[in-house]
Formats: sequence, C-alpha cells, structure tokens
Amino acid sequence: MTGKSKGREGGAVAKLFSSQGEGKPVKCLACFRYCTIPEGSTGFCGIRKNEDGQLKLLAYGKPSSISIDPVEKKPLFHFLPSTEILSMGTYGCNFACEFCQNPDLSQAPRLVGGAKATAKEKLALLEKEFDALPYVSPKDFSDAAIASSCQSVAFTYNEPAIFSEYAYDCSVQAKKQAGLGTVWVSNGYASKESIEFIAPVLDAINIDIKSFSEKFYSTICHASLEPVLETVKRCRKLGIWVEITTLVIPGKNDSKEELSEIARFIASVDRNIPWHVTAFHPAYRMMDVMPTPMQSLVDARNIGLDEGLSFVYAGNLPSKGRDYESTFCPKCKTLLISRHGYSVEVKALGKDGKCATCGKKIPGVWSKSQLKKLGAK
Repeated sequence: MTGKSKGREGGAVAKLFSSQGEGKPVKCLACFRYCTIPEGSTGFCGIRKNEDGQLKLLAYGKPSSISIDPVEKKPLFHFLPSTEILSMGTYGCNFACEFCQNPDLSQAPRLVGGAKATAKEKLALLEKEFDALPYVSPKDFSDAAIASSCQSVAFTYNEPAIFSEYAYDCSVQAKKQAGLGTVWVSNGYASKESIEFIAPVLDAINIDIKSFSEKFYSTICHASLEPVLETVKRCRKLGIWVEITTLVIPGKNDSKEELSEIARFIASVDRNIPWHVTAFHPAYRMMDVMPTPMQSLVDARNIGLDEGLSFVYAGNLPSKGRDYESTFCPKCKTLLISRHGYSVEVKALGKDGKCATCGKKIPGVWSKSQLKKLGAK
C-alpha cells in the first residue's frame, strides 16, 4: 500500500491510501468495495473523497453520534459483562440495506438533499453537515470515556471500516491513556487491509451475518456475502474476540435451511463463537414486513444449538424469554450470567472466566487483564 495523508493527524492513515497523483483517480482500500474514486468525488460510502489526488476522510474527528451504552447492546455477551461502553458513529456506510435501522446516519450521503439532488450537490451538503459538527480528537474521545467510567470504547452505528483511520487513532489513545477495551460493530465488509490495520488495537468485534444468500445480499443489502464470511475467519485468526448477529426477518432470511447454514458456518470457524439471533422491527424501506415473532427467535436459537454452537442468544424477547439471553455453562449447565434486557448479573463465573461449579473455561474476554496491550501483536 502506498500514498500519503494530507491535512489530518496521525500517520497511520497512509496505510489505507493508494494515491495516483494530482487530478487522478484514487483507489480506496478501506472496505471490500475497493472503490476507484474520481477527482472531487467520494466512494460508495460517501465519506472518503478524492481531493487533489489524495484520499480525504471527511468524517475524521467528526462523529455524528456519541452515546454511553451497556456493552450488551452491541451485542457482546462474552466481553466485559455488565460494563458501559462509550460508542461513536459517523455518517455513511458501505452497505445500503433496505431494512437499515439508523438510515439518518448511515445513509445520510445518499439521502441528503432529497431524491432530486445531484451527486455533486449531495456531497456539498454533506460537507456542510460535517463542518457544522464539533471536532472530537482521539484524546477528547478517550477523556470522555474515562470521565464516564466506561471500560471500553466502540465504533458502531455505521460501518467502522469506512472511518478506520479515526477509529485506529481513537483506539490507540484509549489504550495508551487508560487501557480501555476497543470494539467494532461491523457488517463484515471491511477489506483485508483494514482488518489487518486495526487488529493490533482491536479487542472485539460483532459482525452481522445478515443472510446466507447471495441474492439477499445483492438485492437487499446491495453487497455480497462471501467477503463477510472471510472477515469472520480473518478476525478470528488475528485474535480478535468475535461474536455474530443475525437479524431474523420474516419471509426473508428465516427459513430453517438458511439459519442452519449460518450456524454451520459459525461452527466451522469456532463453535464457541456466540451467535445472537435478534428480532426485526419494520424500518426504512421495509416498513411492510411484519416484526419477528418470538417463536421464530426461539426456533433459530434451537437450530444453532442443534448445529453444535455452544452459545446462542435470542434477543429482543419479552421478559418471559429472558433465559434465552443468559449464559449457561455448556458442560454442567450452571447459570453463569443472568440477563433480563440490560439488567445483567454475573452469578457463577469467576474473573478468570471459569465456571464456579465445574471449572470449565468459558471463552470470552472477562477482565481488563485480557485486553490487548498497546503495540501487542
């Protein structure tokens, strides 16, 4: 990878550039689309712009959303349970999902200005939106996490791969300053280069496997499945803690055959990767699809367990379904962590991650001592 950054802090950004010279197209390496971007334009995500032959990240230092969340909301159930995490996201995404849960953020580059605005007009309006946002340096973000007693930071709400440079610099600062954990919530469409770039400072990732159908990915997400599966395997190989989420959408990806294929794939990578099957609620351009029935999630959970997964969690259920989100020892069935919504109680899991009843080691990141140290490979 070659190229140089221009007008932003942090030298690590150069690793995601492939500049072709002033006035020439630029190839972006941030995600699997590998967009070739003409002068004055952006790639598919809408926030990586070719400016005088250099790739400029419009979102650097300009988060559009920052919030304190329970780590279970990511969802991560085997990562520092019952702690809070400072989460940030920006505008833009490298997917265009018809069921997007937060289109005002992730789809902003396509929605701004309305349907009649030209690409040039949309970009100008988006740049004005970024200009109006307060600048948040990596240290500002780390300071906020520390002041809020958060144990980790997350890059979420939209795809973090598209702002990898900013996420990297924030992660380095968070680890350097307070040894905080670092998390991505991702659609899995990051490039090989982007994942290898962030891996030394990334502790955990939740990756969506939205379907096991190329047709679903191409027509509903406007992407493809195979790169997502490769990202799951790559992250696991690089020592990043991985959890998987599938939003179960009635009539779209909820067949027994497809859910079984997802579960079998996860098991082929590592049967101890937690799988979250969660409920769909009508959103964005899929307002005509019914919400996911509770029984569909229960069935999906059972499918995952039948396919050999150790930990399958059914989320967004009524209170009577709370045991479907709790963690049990796969060996002796002791209740280790009880979850009722975001009310979480660690019952029989030691800080060493072992079941208090039988001593089985439960895979996960259970204490700050297990977090990656700055510079560790």
